[in-house]
Amino acid sequence: MNEATLVKLEFSKVKEIVVSMAVSPAGKKLAEGMKPSSDYGRVLAWQQETFEGAELLASGASIPLSAMDGIEPFLSLLGKGRIYTEQELEQLVVWLTSVAQMKRYMNSKRHIAPTISGYADSMHDCPLLREELERCLRYGILRDEASADLAYIRRQIYSAEDKIHRRMEQAMGKYRSFLQENVISKRSERFVLSVKRELRKHVPGSVLDESSSGQTVFIEPTEVTELQRELQQWKTSEDRERTVILSKLSQLADDYSSELKTNVQAMASLDYLMARAKFARSCGGKRIEICDEPIIKLVGAKHPFLPQASIPLDVELGIGWKQLMITGPNTGGKTVTLKTIGLFTIMNQSGLLIPAEQGSKLGLFKHIVADVGDGQSLEQNLSTFSSHITVLGEMLKHAGPRSLLLLDELAAGTDPTEGIALSIAVLEQFLERDALVVATTHFNEIKTFAAKTKGCQNGRMAFDPETLQPLYRLEIGEAGDSQAFAIARRYGLPETVVIRAEKLLLGRNNAARIEIPEATRYESESVIVSESTKRNKHNVDKNKLKLDVSNEFNAKDSANGGRSQSDNNAPIKKKFEKGDVVWIYPLKRAGVVYQPADVKGVVIVQVKEEKLSFNHKRLKIYIPKEKLYPDETYDLDIVFESKENRKIRHSMSRKHVEGLEITISQDQQR
Repeated sequence: MNEATLVKLEFSKVKEIVVSMAVSPAGKKLAEGMKPSSDYGRVLAWQQETFEGAELLASGASIPLSAMDGIEPFLSLLGKGRIYTEQELEQLVVWLTSVAQMKRYMNSKRHIAPTISGYADSMHDCPLLREELERCLRYGILRDEASADLAYIRRQIYSAEDKIHRRMEQAMGKYRSFLQENVISKRSERFVLSVKRELRKHVPGSVLDESSSGQTVFIEPTEVTELQRELQQWKTSEDRERTVILSKLSQLADDYSSELKTNVQAMASLDYLMARAKFARSCGGKRIEICDEPIIKLVGAKHPFLPQASIPLDVELGIGWKQLMITGPNTGGKTVTLKTIGLFTIMNQSGLLIPAEQGSKLGLFKHIVADVGDGQSLEQNLSTFSSHITVLGEMLKHAGPRSLLLLDELAAGTDPTEGIALSIAVLEQFLERDALVVATTHFNEIKTFAAKTKGCQNGRMAFDPETLQPLYRLEIGEAGDSQAFAIARRYGLPETVVIRAEKLLLGRNNAARIEIPEATRYESESVIVSESTKRNKHNVDKNKLKLDVSNEFNAKDSANGGRSQSDNNAPIKKKFEKGDVVWIYPLKRAGVVYQPADVKGVVIVQVKEEKLSFNHKRLKIYIPKEKLYPDETYDLDIVFESKENRKIRHSMSRKHVEGLEITISQDQQR
């Protein structure tokens, strides 16, 4: 699987979360190695483990996972003849206790998690080793009961120390006037008195140490010299007996080397799968159907890094079509949709439950390659376009029936005409190789390619034209608009700039109208009825009927010099008429209709002294003209023409005046 794709689709972030949810170093190491598989049996087994783990967590019980502190270094020394310390053996007995606890817990949950309960059956609690360690150790110290000899030696030590303590108290009373302080201290494990340096000759004994200032010397009185020699002999005997006991316990632990290593592997596996289960619970992951065929069907899918209130995604691929072209406005969710499809596929093949509703199903893919982001790199000297081409080359290398290819912003980074041609050629290659493709684009030519090509489908991110808000909902079967002007207004671009841009676009569309017949445009936007849209067949047929009527209207409009008529020559009622006051959603203000909608649905509206063009969907009737003007004979030029122009027109109607003229803007001529 492509590592760059795993990063681009944020699977690395998912992995980091799973790693953080493991409690042991061995479990974290397994989580760090998590990666997708295309093996059907393996993925099914992983999914079963994660599902059972999630069920255990849902039951509310606390799972006795062990952090296995210090166990791995300990096991690495097994079988090498090392004598372990009391602390290391204490860690081992605590570990064996947790293993026994896990076995009991899993046995009690066999009805909920039969598969992972079986993993616990492979663990060994080593009762003989555990009991011997518990008998000999307590809180990391050898107990007196570890051996009879150790018990005898320690009794002699306690007796010797008691004798020394009594003798030292007698000496402290005898030499009180020569002492720096009346306390019994220890130096090098021997009892001493703190004597003033200038009076040290008055206290017979051996000087073992002195203070940092040199004003005090620490003397072992001659009264306790022989007793302290005896004490040291008993302590040497204790160390020798301690070594014998630890050697026997270490050998016993070595005898269970194989069982102990199996326990670590089993506990790490349980820790890792429970980390996957915790992640599933945190993001609402559910078990879905896994198919051996390369298909994708997501119902109510939510990206794990989006808020829970986000709009769920419904999408399918590989059932009715192989390629899906997603269009719509920026900030509308196209890239998130692309990432969700890719990430959920990788998560599913890695044994993770995905946050989607029942009815979802995912196939298995051998290659998943994503081209998301501009990919610029100073180190590799790559431009945006170079980066796209590099990824496209890799996609073509791996394209096949079990490949999922995700392309964000087709034809970006270069001349649009050449980029579109190159993109369509690549899409044709992908189609020939039966690869599944999801792509986002803003270009109408690619939308048209998807609409006319068998095996391809358009989809759009829904956008509310009234509130100018993206709805983050994918609608299969239709191509969307970029809504650049609406988004520009929403994010505060000056209104004068946006209005100028709309005028420039209108002029460009007018220039291109002769080159692109309306019938072709409607054909390219027709709805493809597929398996996913059969349930909406009635609505689709009705929409198609409207398009057919619109085509007929366009043809007759052209034939009659711009006058649209039905078979009985009755004029078709238009939505807006000249003189209507309409509410303009983008401007959030009212205007007066100067020219009704043309065949493209463009209405010219007068706002103050400017005549602006808007799509009819961005307007609604505010005050009909019937309620504003006294009768049909009312001269609307009073509304739309300046006082100066009306005077000139009146003069021209009476007589010819040399040089007198009225200037009409391009919009007024339409």
